[in-house]
Amino acid sequence: MAGHNDNSSNIYKQGLEKNAANYVPLSPLTFIARSAYIYPDRVSVIHGQRRYTWLETFNRARRLASALEARGIKEGDTVAVMLNNTPEMYECHFGVPVTGAVLNTLNTRLDPEAVAFMLNHGEAKILITDKEYSHIVGPALEKLGRSIVVIDVNDSEYTGPGDLLGEKDYEALLAEGTPDYEWKGPQDEWDAISLNYTSGTTGNPKGVVYHHRGAYLNAMSNIVSWGMPPHSVYLWTLPMFHCNGWCFPWTMAANAGTNVCLRRVDPKLILQSIRENKVTHYCGAPIVHSMLANAPAEWREGINHGVSGLIAAAPPPAAVIEGMAKIGFKITHVYGLTETYGPASVCAQQPEWFDLPVGEQVNLNGRQGVRYHAQEAITVLDPATMEAVPWDNETMGEIMFRGNLVMKGYLKNPKATEESFAGGYYHTGDLAVMQADGYVKIKDRSKDVIISGGENISSIEVEDTLYRHPAVMAAAVVATPDPKWGEVPAAFIELKDGVSITEVEIIEFCREHMARFKVPKKVIFGPLPKTSTGKIQKYVLREMAKSTAAIE
Repeated sequence: MAGHNDNSSNIYKQGLEKNAANYVPLSPLTFIARSAYIYPDRVSVIHGQRRYTWLETFNRARRLASALEARGIKEGDTVAVMLNNTPEMYECHFGVPVTGAVLNTLNTRLDPEAVAFMLNHGEAKILITDKEYSHIVGPALEKLGRSIVVIDVNDSEYTGPGDLLGEKDYEALLAEGTPDYEWKGPQDEWDAISLNYTSGTTGNPKGVVYHHRGAYLNAMSNIVSWGMPPHSVYLWTLPMFHCNGWCFPWTMAANAGTNVCLRRVDPKLILQSIRENKVTHYCGAPIVHSMLANAPAEWREGINHGVSGLIAAAPPPAAVIEGMAKIGFKITHVYGLTETYGPASVCAQQPEWFDLPVGEQVNLNGRQGVRYHAQEAITVLDPATMEAVPWDNETMGEIMFRGNLVMKGYLKNPKATEESFAGGYYHTGDLAVMQADGYVKIKDRSKDVIISGGENISSIEVEDTLYRHPAVMAAAVVATPDPKWGEVPAAFIELKDGVSITEVEIIEFCREHMARFKVPKKVIFGPLPKTSTGKIQKYVLREMAKSTAAIE
């Protein structure tokens, strides 16, 4: 009998090969060409007083591409950008990769050493940078040890300090190009489209490489998995440099919607923009949503339309989801990492949940959930055996992903790439349980579990309790050394404006809501260190709490 892979007798393998008529490599670059063709006059980008249509944005991206090509940028080169959420940043997501080059979006909160490392590690040929970051970029360029072409973005919406460091500004660069540039996709959908560096809290950051196929599929998944209607109005509260804005630059081109740019996260500005521009969708870390939920009611006046938000980063405290529901914003929880193009799983809501009490709804909606449409799998496995954990809400394992929404790998780091893909899955480092309905529920980062007297304490569980206190705006729990128990929880708390509370009151509140051994033994009040996306920087808090001493 013919073997399973024997094609000699398979009539569907004969004379039915891929060709130019029936196969095109997937790339999100096709989305902007389509929107410019069908909706040339629809508004694509709003930034302060600036307005662009889809045809104008497309032509600006073509000018950028032809100008870069004229300067020798070719397939496999890296173009780095240090930019805010501005039209220029949006255009770079199309104008750079259409040349075959790779877009490296740099975190605007990095120090000069980290920027210099990334520019050299990624071998950037050109850097496009906003004037606001000259105090970081200037010293970084001095540390490079090589020359690099620098182009300035001098945004009229920015009136703060800064110097122009480049040979010319972005508009002058566009003037070198032509809007007749031939728009074309990659030869291979596996080709790199972007480079995103991880935060690098220990050692040098790793360069995560995305491909055109994954970017295309996640851009589409954002629409389908979130249920975005065509022509949505999307507010850029999430930085476009972070996982390429969770692929939403490409999503919005596919959606033929409107991008509303925002240079900085400010609750009053966000709510004002939602009202004035009739914003329908936005994304953010829990702290962004918390700021909106706790903003004065008068700031929200006049917002009479439906607003949907994606919440991600740290597992969202139940109190935040509840707070957003109270102000009428519909929140959907997604989960992912830089290595998975941003969100690659969603807490898909079931209709029957809406009949449950609010507290139960909040618990169900706060999970990491199930795979995105274009992802093959999210699961919880024992990392030692690679066996699936039982769906018992108790057995802890590591969250793992598999599918098209997983990076190509780490740039110039085959060892780290191999380790992260061991056993045919991407290992996240996040610990979780599988619940009875097949939804994933995160418990902690592996390094965030506090082991006190042999008992495992989930820092997330303690944080969830702290967020339920009406005075708490943000909370983070880390380990601190203890002579008796080895390590115990320490809580760092940022209070809401105009509220005061004592350490004793916080500890007493925790005792009423959790087992004694889980209660923080120390409470420190003050602003919490955060990343540009609003994610709390626990490694900074660990250093303050001497967590490493607790582990050693």
